[in-house]
Amino acid sequence: MTEEIYFRPYLSIDAPDFKALNVEWLEAYFEVEPYDELILDNPKREILDNGGSIFMMLKEEKTIGTFAFLKKEDGLYEFSKMAVTPKERGKGYGNSIMQFVIRHAEKHYWKSLILYSNTILENSIHLYKKYGFLEVPIDPGINYSRGNIKMELKLDS
Repeated sequence: MTEEIYFRPYLSIDAPDFKALNVEWLEAYFEVEPYDELILDNPKREILDNGGSIFMMLKEEKTIGTFAFLKKEDGLYEFSKMAVTPKERGKGYGNSIMQFVIRHAEKHYWKSLILYSNTILENSIHLYKKYGFLEVPIDPGINYSRGNIKMELKLDS
């Protein structure tokens, strides 16, 4: 049984946790790329000031995860920077995150969510497909060298 978790919008005091969670995850599976450093060092400028948002996932008042929405254009957002602390992985929190993400997008009448991932992350890809994301052609020149799959969820708004 998963313990009670909740999500709240990012506050400036969350910057160290936002960065640490993502760096830990990236170093465990890939490497931190220059584009990651730009975003993780400047979340307000690179995400929030551009119309995006960041959420923190908490359990017992302790941050255990995070994710972001990067605004691409009106109604189109990239789901990005999802990370959960290692000791909390495998407890079903990915389902909670995806349910929150979809409700949030629908509540704001977004048309579409996209994400970039890597096919070695089989559990993540399975999770995205479970919630209706479909593989779409990947853009040339994406920002992440690790990104070898692009997925999209079209929303009925």
